[in-house]
Amino acid sequence: MARCCSDYTRSALLRRGVAEAGRGLPRVEPGMPLPAGSGLTRRQLVARTLGLALAVYGGSSLRPEAFEAGIEAAAAAGAPGRVLVSVFLDGGADSLSLLYPAEDPLYRSLRPRLALPADQGTPFAEDGRLRWHPSLGALATLHGEGKLSVAPGIGYTTPNQSHFTSRHFYEVGATSVRTRTGWLGRYLDRTGTPDNPLQGLSLDSRLQPALATATMPTAAIDGPDRYDFWTRGVWGEVAERMLDAIRDLGTLPHRGDPGLAAAADAALQSHRLHGQLLPFKPKEGATGIPSPVPYPVSDDAFPRRLAGLAAMLAAGLPVRVVALRAPGMYDTHDSQPAELAEALTLTADSLLAFQRDLEARGLADRVLVHVWSEFGRRAKENGSDGTDHGAAGIGLLLGSRVSGRMVGEFPGLQRLDEQGNLRATSDFRGLYCAILEQWLGADAQAILPGARGFQRPQLLRA
Repeated sequence: MARCCSDYTRSALLRRGVAEAGRGLPRVEPGMPLPAGSGLTRRQLVARTLGLALAVYGGSSLRPEAFEAGIEAAAAAGAPGRVLVSVFLDGGADSLSLLYPAEDPLYRSLRPRLALPADQGTPFAEDGRLRWHPSLGALATLHGEGKLSVAPGIGYTTPNQSHFTSRHFYEVGATSVRTRTGWLGRYLDRTGTPDNPLQGLSLDSRLQPALATATMPTAAIDGPDRYDFWTRGVWGEVAERMLDAIRDLGTLPHRGDPGLAAAADAALQSHRLHGQLLPFKPKEGATGIPSPVPYPVSDDAFPRRLAGLAAMLAAGLPVRVVALRAPGMYDTHDSQPAELAEALTLTADSLLAFQRDLEARGLADRVLVHVWSEFGRRAKENGSDGTDHGAAGIGLLLGSRVSGRMVGEFPGLQRLDEQGNLRATSDFRGLYCAILEQWLGADAQAILPGARGFQRPQLLRA
């Protein structure tokens, strides 16, 4: 497994400390940003069992009954809207491996050991200099169908090569160390409702910072198939009686006692939520959530979470923006070839399965998937079969409605910056503006600082 740098490890610990109550925060140097959501102290666990808890962030006055009523009301409120799914490649994915300039002699000079073979990988139809990584055949398939757009040189001016800081910029939608809400969180603050935490869904055990809001509730859940009651040595008929007892506890009179009232609310809501999510639980003898298409089999949660998301959308749950992390660790300072191949295969195959799942359910026109990473890697390989932190990276947009065309252009290896990194040919904030305006129908200028100054690419088909 590739060895990650201390900056990457520390960044992960700091974000975990912010998102998980009681862990505390590592020391932060002056000028280093706190993660989006770090000022958010109003966290309420709407329902907790010995299995999974659904964590709701923000909206401190949200009671269990309001949670349930809000979801029901939102699900019943007319035609379902568009959904944005944000997928993070954690650690700084090497864009010169995902799409590589196969015939460029400078590429082979800069990477004598890491350069991929010129006769492997699917040619990239929009730029004859490039080929897809051999593990990304699934993405090549989607691009060939016009369902994948690529930004091969995405970044920002004066790039920061710290995992923590650069990722923070992408999460908040601004090159600012002071911003405490995520760019998708601010979208929800303007367009969301106070009683629907599923509007911003983190498919993870903790809040994804891009979803951090100032006022509206958002939720974190490992997956709709993982919410359950569990008691050691209890199963079958006894377990069913236990569920009935929990339901009955929720209906007991509390005679004005606030403690008993809170316990009754929790018991009743736990039972109701169990019933709401029961259709997503695999049947006896089955593995995974029932789906019209097969997903990759893996110990990683990514394919399972995508399958669960497709099922939630098919069930009419009022999800609007979703954030989750892709498999693998992309901070490949060493052992890059093996680490990348495994992670890219599972990520790409899972995304293709998700697209096919949505198509089979008639939902594909509703969903846009945005894949991003905090930066790319250095053009020149290091001495450990790896690459170091770079600048411009790669971004992807998947869906049936995308234009299927490049955003910006491939920067090439002839104009590297002073540190030997790829230069950005498109700004991530311009891409965010286009997503907000063209896909979500929002006012980007009210959400992203300086939005007026960024060029918007055309993301959707005419």
